[in-house]
This record gives sequence, C-alpha cells and structure tokens, in this order.
Amino acid sequence: MSEAAYQRLWDSSHLILEELLDQEPLLGEAVSESERQPFQYRLSSLYLHYLGLLRRFDTLYDQMVQPQKRRLLRRLLDSVACRVLELKDDLVRADLCETHCLDQVLQDLKLTPADLEVPIPRYFELERSSILKEREHMLVELLSRLKPEISEGSFPILSRTEAIILLQKAERARQGRLRATFMREIRKEEERDRKIREEGRFKFSQDEAAVTIQKVWKGYLQRKRTQQDRRTEMEFIGMLPSASPVEPMGARSQASLGADVRRLRQTEKEEEFQLAVVKAHDHLREVEGPDMKEKMKEQIRQWFIECHALTGRFPDYPDESLGGSSLIFADKTPEQVRMELEVQVQENKKKEQEKSKEKEKEEEEKQKKKGEKTKKGEADTMLRALPSKSVPAINAGHKEYTNLWKNRFDSLFPSQSFDSETLKIEERKDVEQEIRIQVDDLMRQELKNLRLAVDREETRPVKPPKKKAGKKPGKKKKEKDLTPDRPMDSLFEELVVLGLLKKSETVPLKDYIGDCLYLGSALNLANKLPMPSLADIRQNMALYGILRLGSPDIHSMAPLIRSILLVGPSGMGKKMLVKAVCTETGANLFDLSPENLQGKYPGKTGVQMLVHVVFKVARYLQPSVIWIGNAEKTFYKRVPKEEEEMDPKRIKKDLTKALRLLSPGDRVMLIGTTDRPQVAEMKGLCRTYERILLLPRPDYASRYVLWRHMIEAQGAQGTQHLDISALAKVSDGYTAGCILQAIQAVLTERRLLQLSKRPLLTSEFLGPLAKLDPVYREEEESLKDWYFKTPLGKKRMKLLKDQDAAEEAKLAKEKKKKK
Repeated sequence: MSEAAYQRLWDSSHLILEELLDQEPLLGEAVSESERQPFQYRLSSLYLHYLGLLRRFDTLYDQMVQPQKRRLLRRLLDSVACRVLELKDDLVRADLCETHCLDQVLQDLKLTPADLEVPIPRYFELERSSILKEREHMLVELLSRLKPEISEGSFPILSRTEAIILLQKAERARQGRLRATFMREIRKEEERDRKIREEGRFKFSQDEAAVTIQKVWKGYLQRKRTQQDRRTEMEFIGMLPSASPVEPMGARSQASLGADVRRLRQTEKEEEFQLAVVKAHDHLREVEGPDMKEKMKEQIRQWFIECHALTGRFPDYPDESLGGSSLIFADKTPEQVRMELEVQVQENKKKEQEKSKEKEKEEEEKQKKKGEKTKKGEADTMLRALPSKSVPAINAGHKEYTNLWKNRFDSLFPSQSFDSETLKIEERKDVEQEIRIQVDDLMRQELKNLRLAVDREETRPVKPPKKKAGKKPGKKKKEKDLTPDRPMDSLFEELVVLGLLKKSETVPLKDYIGDCLYLGSALNLANKLPMPSLADIRQNMALYGILRLGSPDIHSMAPLIRSILLVGPSGMGKKMLVKAVCTETGANLFDLSPENLQGKYPGKTGVQMLVHVVFKVARYLQPSVIWIGNAEKTFYKRVPKEEEEMDPKRIKKDLTKALRLLSPGDRVMLIGTTDRPQVAEMKGLCRTYERILLLPRPDYASRYVLWRHMIEAQGAQGTQHLDISALAKVSDGYTAGCILQAIQAVLTERRLLQLSKRPLLTSEFLGPLAKLDPVYREEEESLKDWYFKTPLGKKRMKLLKDQDAAEEAKLAKEKKKKK
C-alpha cells in the first residue's frame, strides 16, 4: 500500500470514530432490568466497532512513516485499546459471564467471525526487541553456567576400543539390512520370471501391441485429468486445502518485504525528527528566549502593581504545584487570581474542620446503606456503563487530527518528513515552560524585596494546597524492602539459579487453535447455557493478559486485573496460554508452583523473602507473569498426607498481600492453572484470582479445525481418503492434547516419507486415539458445577432463574386473559 492509501484509511477510520463518539453518551444512562437485552446489544456493537478501529490504527501505526502522525496514532491506538478493555468489562457486568454470544450482532453488522479476533499491536514486540534480546542473552549465560554441573554424569565415557566395537556393530547391522532388501528384490524378480514361463507369454502383432499400449495410456491420462479437475473444483469451493506450492516471492512475501522497508524508513525519519527537535529547541531558546523572559517579567511586575493598587498590599506568589506564574498568564485579571488564591486557602481550612464530621457521618451512612446498596444498587450498576478514562483521550486525539491533519495533502510532505511549523509550535510551549520556571524563581525574590522596601513586610511562604479530603480510597501500604542492600542483578541471578525465573518457550497466541461458537444466541433463546469455545478463551487471554501487559499506557488507564485462573481438564492448553502471554508481551516467567517451591526458602521468614524477591524483580523487569501450576494446592481444604512435606499452602497469605500492593502501572500478573478446583477452598481461591476462565472440552467446530491444522503442521496434506469431519465426530470428548498425541503417534518420520505412495487414511488415527483417556461427562459436569458456585457464576444462575420466572409469569397472564 502507498502512503496515500494509508492516509485514506486514516481518514475513513476517523469518520467511524466520530460516529462512535456520538454514541458514547447514551451508555452512561441507567437502564431498567427489562431493557437488559437492548443494552447488551448496544455494548456488543460498540465493542465490535472499537475492535475494528483497533485493527486499523495498529496497521496505520505500523506502516505510516511521518513521525508526527505516528505520535498521534500511538496515543489513539493505546486509547482505543483501553476503550475495548473498558467495554469488555461492561459486557461482563451486563452478561454476568466471561464469554459472550455475539453471533447475532455479527450478522446484523455484516461482519465475519474473523472480526472477533483481538488484534495484538505489533509494537509490543518490535519496540522491545533489543531489550528482550539482552535479557535472553543474560538468561542463556546464567543457565549455561549451571549446565555443566547437571550434564557431567549424564553421558557414559567409552574407551577407544569400546567405541570402535560400537561403530562396527552399527555398520554391520546397516550393511545386513541393505543386503536383505537387495536379496528380497532379487527373489521377487525370479518369482515373476517363473510365473511368466509357466503360464506362457501371449504374442501380439505390432499393431495390436500399439493399440493396447495406446488404450492403456489414454485411459491413464483421462483418469488423471478427471481427478485433477475434480480436485481443482473442490479446492475452489473450499472443500479441500490448496495443494499448489507457494512461490517464494508471491504477493504475501512481497507485501511483508514492503512492510519491512517502511519500518526501516520509520527509524530513519525518527532519527531526523529527533535531531530537528533538538535544533528547533535550541534555536527558539536562543532567538525567542530572551524576549519571552522579558515579556513574562513585565507581565508579572504589572500584576504586582495592579494587585497593590486594588488591595493595598502585594499578592502571594502562586506556588509551583498550582502552576506558578502560568495562573497569571491564563487571561485573568489580578482580582480573579487573588480571589482564587484566597478561596483555595479558605477551602483548605473548611475541609480540615469538616474531616472529623465526615468520618462520623460516613460510618453511620455505611451501616444504613449496606442493605440498600445490595438490593437496589446492584441492578443499576449492572445496567450502566462505568465512566470511561479513555474517551477523553480519544476525543483529544480526534480533535488534534481534525485541526492539524484532516485537510493536509500528501504534496506537502513528499518525502514523509516532519512538519516544521507544527514542530515549532510544540517546542515553543516547552521553551516557555522552561523559561517560566526560571522567571518564577527570579520574581519570587523580586517580590520579597518589594515587600521589604514598600510594605516593610516579610513574606510568608504559601502552603501548597492539600489533596481533597473526601472519601479515602484506602491508604496504600508501602511494602518493606527486605533486600535494600542487594543489587537487582544478584536477585535476578538467585531466582534463575533456584529455577524460579524460567526461560519461556516461544508460543504465539494464534497457535492456540479453535473455532468460535456459531449458535450461541440460538442456545440462549432456547434457555440452554452455551459453554465457551476455544476462540472465546483465546480472545479473553488477549484482552485480560496481553493487551494489559503489553503497554504501560494501556495498563494505567484500563480496569485493573491482577490475576487470572484457568480452569479445565488436562490437555486443554492452559500452560500454552501462559507461554503465549509471555511470548506476545515479552514478559518474564516466574514459576511459583508448589512442586517448584519444595525445599526453597524454608521457614516463615523464608516464605516472606521468597514472595518479596519475586515481586520486587517482577516489578523491576516488568512486564512479568507469575505462574502457579496446580493452583488448587495453594488453597487446599485439606492437605493430603503424601504432600504434607511439600507444604503447598505456605505462600497463601504472603501471596494475597503482595497482590493487593499491585497498582495501575505495575505490569505484573498472576496466572494460575488447575484441573481440580473442587479440592480448593472456594473463598480464598476467588479472593486471590479476580478472573476465572473455564476451559471446557472442544466442540465439533474446534475439533475439526484442530485435526486439519495439526495434520498440516506435521507435514501431511488432507486427501480424499482422509475424512476430517469423521475424525472430529469420533473424537468427541477428547482434548486438544489427546488429538495432538494421536497425530504424532501416526505421522512418524517413516510414515511421512511413505505419503507419496500410501496416502493417509482415517482409520489410521482411530487406534492411537482409542488408547487415550477422554474427558468424561462426569468430570466436565463437576467442573461446571464448581464454576457456577463462583461469585460470577452464582450471579449468572440467579439471572437465568429470574428470567425463567418472568417468562412463566407472562405465560400465566396470557392463559388467564384467554380464559
């Protein structure tokens, strides 16, 4: 795509954004319980539109070259991503469920299931590539020091004669196998010749022989042509995968090459822009700086004189925390500035007096309103979107685009360099701010001298305004630093040596294969509870984990989520999702699984030190993922006897305390995985993990996609003899891990070499699949029952019961009317 095409995409994106911003005020209105479905529909359509905008802005930020446009695009991209997360949070509160049936909304908006996929901004990986390489190099160095100790005794040392004997045995065995194959071929030929001699050879004339050869050859060619035509037709309608090899320099490779070239141009233009910024800043400070300084001084002196003429005394100089002399330059008269300062002082005194009264009132009101909040407040909060932090930022970005870039033409920037006029305007503000601080220091001293000379009065320092003394959100306790004298490098090395900080495998999120649920709305109408699909789980991990950890700006604005619990049978890819979060965000992986903690940091003080060191290093090297495998063991109702030595519950208290200290901007996330949550204490588990995602066994659509993708990933292609639909039906109840094991058992290296002569058959996979244990109905039902006992699950079940009761009441009324 050319720069003009990206400019058109940007213009069309802002037209969509303008329409969405007009719809935003409607979400803040309270909606009654009877209008729940229209409210959910409105939220869902906005969510899908913002997802599309996120995809567009990501493409634009990745490919646009002009540095000033890219800065605005980055702010818009982060703000839109934050808005997507806010709408997801509103959808969860409206649906009382972590997954949503958006098939009807997709159909109405004429979108495809691909539009549901959450785009992961490319700059997460590209802008942190150098830091990630350095960190990986450090990890490799530390692990290489440990490897010799582990691997010294793993290989037996052979003497020279023993090694020669071993090689001779292997070579003789190879020669024997070759000789046996050669003799087998000779015997077959001898058998063939013997049969021909016994039966007698039929003699053809020259013409008969030619006709026979032609007949056989033409029949072969026609069958091959018909088979090829049939395959082409099936590929065209999408019933068979394309077998044509992809050219090395096809359209996709050329497009990716063009994208890489544009990224190189971005770095060049960014360097030019940074040099221009420094030059413009220095030029403005040298040329316009002295005039600015004198003008500011004159204005402040004039303000002194006017205030003295009005009040008979010189004013108090505004404190730096209030903005300093910027208050004077805000187009206000001296009286207004003086009145504002006096009002602030009076307000501070009143607030201090009212503090004690408010505390007493709050305690009384809390006790009175507890019952009212639980009964009346819940419905209102569920059906009203929370105030957004990102919409003002999106509005500001949209206005900046409208004022600066909307009516600009590409002819103004033929080489995609910066706009010097816009740069000067921005730098002039920075220079004014620098000079204002210097002028404030000088004028404070001048004001002090004036007071001594004219009024013979010593200046009293102005107290900076105190923070609003309203409801205190709760004082954030500062964590004691248990390792103040130790450098971060030594703590990092200690965690690597003990195996608590691990190198994560590279697993992109797109490798978590699964299709979406196409009949969710139909199931809802039939009063059947739809279970989440694998695509829903993938999207939730992108929203809850990757988008939040990938950018500090998104994390600080988005609703705070500190922890996620993945619940599902083994083989569903829970660990894979943890690795995918680390891969997509470049996060460090800390392993606090009970099995991994055994024998490390013993004692009560040891546990405190363990949690403190892990969270301290995690904050320093953010983004970070703290993974707890078998998370149910940390919250056991009753510890089994065989696990008493392990003491799996020892980090329970310190873990919850450390989690509470995480605030917006701390890109640290706890992710737990479990397949037996029933044995854990429900209260403690739900208090620690804020989001609980249930991973049920895959449905038919996901199994079909899994079979097809995994077979192709192993190097085989689907043929007419391989019925993937039958395999998807037969494998009902099996997890993705079981399907992968069955495919790996069949598609060995030897079998892959035989594919050209012996194509794959459906029956080959049945034997290995039958040897594996499926997820039985009882196991899945027990997981579902446990999930519906969680706080969100209870609310969901209550909502469904209320809806059923309302429908029954309506039917009863209709029957009475008919009678």
